[in-house]
Amino acid sequence: MSSKIEQNHQVILDLLKNKAALKQNIASDATRFFELFKKTIDAEIESLKKHIKDERIRLFTKEIGVFEKHVYIGSDVLVFHQHNNVFRMPDDNPLWGTHYFKEDDSRGYFGVLYIYNFLAQSFVQNRTNDMGYLIGRIFFNKDGHFMIEGKGQLGYLFRDMANMQLNDDAIKLVVQMAFVFAIEFDLLVPPFDYVSEMTVGESQIMSNNLQMQTGKRLGFKMKSDENDIF
Repeated sequence: MSSKIEQNHQVILDLLKNKAALKQNIASDATRFFELFKKTIDAEIESLKKHIKDERIRLFTKEIGVFEKHVYIGSDVLVFHQHNNVFRMPDDNPLWGTHYFKEDDSRGYFGVLYIYNFLAQSFVQNRTNDMGYLIGRIFFNKDGHFMIEGKGQLGYLFRDMANMQLNDDAIKLVVQMAFVFAIEFDLLVPPFDYVSEMTVGESQIMSNNLQMQTGKRLGFKMKSDENDIF
């Protein structure tokens, strides 16, 4: 019995020294990377403002606590959100079959940043029922290597985790591509039947706040949207 107790004690020590420390390191990296993202976002917005003199075009950012930043760009808001937990890639993920993961399984633990796209008016008019869309999530490991699951170019240019380093140039490119995707991702007219009925209460709310639920793809399932995020 005493030998089993000692073995368990050693297992706990090993887990604390290795896995627990690994997660703490990745969590610290997540905060550092998110600060780089925020600085890059601010720099990009300031650079764009030098060339855009039309005051109707929104170009500004807002800090929403430590883990979230909102970017107002044209008629859109991009929400960059840092998750404050560390995740392990599921066992059935194909990445576990790659040499990069087999060589060191601690590379399968990640910090995650999310990028959501909303309509700017949803925030300006406090339309809390409006929908936002996940356009990308960024996974990075203890080595600072990263990959992105996402929409458009974000979904296929950043898949080679073994060779992709999350450095200043990579962060700038990701931010720029997120901006491009949001601006090109158009608001579509909802189906007629979706808006064919309205209660008196909804009418009053809409007249006061224009709070009819809105989203860029509301009511449509676009073929091009399928299977972009896995």
